[in-house]
Amino acid sequence: MENKLKVQIWSDIMCPYCYIGKRRIEGALEQFPHAANVEIEWKSFQLDANFIASEDDNMAEHLAEKYRKDKAWAQEMMDSMTQNAKNSGLDFHFEKAIMANSFNAHRLLHLAKSHNKSNDLEELLFKAYLTDGKDINNLDTLSELGIEVGLDKNEIDTVLQSNAYAEAVKQDIEMAQNVGVQGVPFFVFDNKYAVSGAQHVETFVKTLEKVWEEGDFKPQVKLIETNDGSSCGIDGCD
Repeated sequence: MENKLKVQIWSDIMCPYCYIGKRRIEGALEQFPHAANVEIEWKSFQLDANFIASEDDNMAEHLAEKYRKDKAWAQEMMDSMTQNAKNSGLDFHFEKAIMANSFNAHRLLHLAKSHNKSNDLEELLFKAYLTDGKDINNLDTLSELGIEVGLDKNEIDTVLQSNAYAEAVKQDIEMAQNVGVQGVPFFVFDNKYAVSGAQHVETFVKTLEKVWEEGDFKPQVKLIETNDGSSCGIDGCD
């Protein structure tokens, strides 16, 4: 077996459970003795590719309208996600969240990926949207975050002022459909096993150990049946 275990993670910046899932896989890697041999590859996914933001958008109202529920239902869902985030050491502030289309953020992530900085930028984008209340579709905000992780400003501007990496984003989403992704976060371990949702740390540890021990990988993805895997899909967050 090649001493490299690749974990592909499909996620959307707009998905709260994707940030929680990021923390949980990181927690699992802290417990995994071969963590130095694990490669994380972030893949693009959009929960609502056609979303157009307006200044009057409110998270609770948006969720209630989108899923044809009342605001009390939306608020309860946000409160639940906020508590789940706290359990993972995260601090969500949905009251400050600025609704945005994540396509440009995903394009910038592909630039970061070409410089091995996608994990760092993914972290800053999640924090910007879910904690700090920043507009992650604002080009100045994206530029600032890109510079913060060490990307070149001229290269950032070239990407954001063009259509660069648009096809790469679309290819990730098409690949997700081929793999059978119905909600995010979605984790694929060495093209062999898949785990859907922000599972508990222990589930990720066991999956890492299973894949590592089996060794002889075959490119056929199998979904591992797990419980309590919170995720977001086109029909809402569970």
